[in-house]
Amino acid sequence: MSFPTRRLRRLRISEKMRELVQETRLSSRDFICPIFIQEGLKTRQKIESMPGIERLPVDEVVDEVGTISDLNIPAVMIFGLPSKKDDVGSSSFDENGIVQKTISEIRKNYGEKMVIMADVCLCQYTLAGHCGLVKDKKIDNDSSIETLTKIALSQAKAGVDVVSPSAMMDGQVFAIRLGLDDAGYSDVLIMSHSAKHYSSFYSPFRDAAECAPKFGDRKSYQVPYTNPREAIREIEADIKEGTDIVMIKPALAYLDVIAETKRRFNVPLSAYSVSGEYALVKAAANQGWIQENDVALEILYAIKRAGADMMVTYFAKSAAKMLENL
Repeated sequence: MSFPTRRLRRLRISEKMRELVQETRLSSRDFICPIFIQEGLKTRQKIESMPGIERLPVDEVVDEVGTISDLNIPAVMIFGLPSKKDDVGSSSFDENGIVQKTISEIRKNYGEKMVIMADVCLCQYTLAGHCGLVKDKKIDNDSSIETLTKIALSQAKAGVDVVSPSAMMDGQVFAIRLGLDDAGYSDVLIMSHSAKHYSSFYSPFRDAAECAPKFGDRKSYQVPYTNPREAIREIEADIKEGTDIVMIKPALAYLDVIAETKRRFNVPLSAYSVSGEYALVKAAANQGWIQENDVALEILYAIKRAGADMMVTYFAKSAAKMLENL
């Protein structure tokens, strides 16, 4: 007696059957949309290395968030470009700083209808362009975390929901959590860039945010892309220090780290599909070599499939529109 033929194609026989057995589902509610706000800007400014992405003046942020909200995207991530930089990044924690003003405007106009997240780093605000403060041509960890805490507190005062430290300084999560709690902001969440790898995929962002380091590189504080076990240790350390959400960055080249983090830890997991991932798709599509929409969705599904609960992506708005029409 022969056994019946196992035909897995029966599960793909029709569109409705494929929908019924679909294992990974993606929606606009999985996305966090990045926004670049530049101090002193009068009109939107295109970012050449990231087609479709613009730097915005504060006056246009409300309209931009309205567009994002209408697409059922639940969160934005704010990055600020100040008009002045100095050695200590003082504009990063100024209560009238560009990010603080942006947070206040969004909160005033959208209340609880949008989750407001903000980057906590120093690279956009210092003359050196490093993620921490420089002393004797070295990145000083402890003075950096003091300043990062000031930034987080200023953002909390402005009305942020989630602070997102991305400097990769040791102890930054603990210092920020302690600072927020002591100041009465215990409800403000931390989404740490727990495993931020040393990566060439950040190049377009450095153009967009004008934050390339003026000397050296960031190898002394970002995770080597050769060391997945070290990345897991960074994630574990942030969890112990009190982060509410962990983030892995970049996403596409680190799906193994995303999957391992999901397997090991019972915490919300975010992935950042960074500027280089976006720019590569855009460039290839511009040459007619790939179908942009199909490739973008395939990448986002891969990130979700690997285990991400949410993702920061520059495709957020376009992908939300694509998913509406599927």
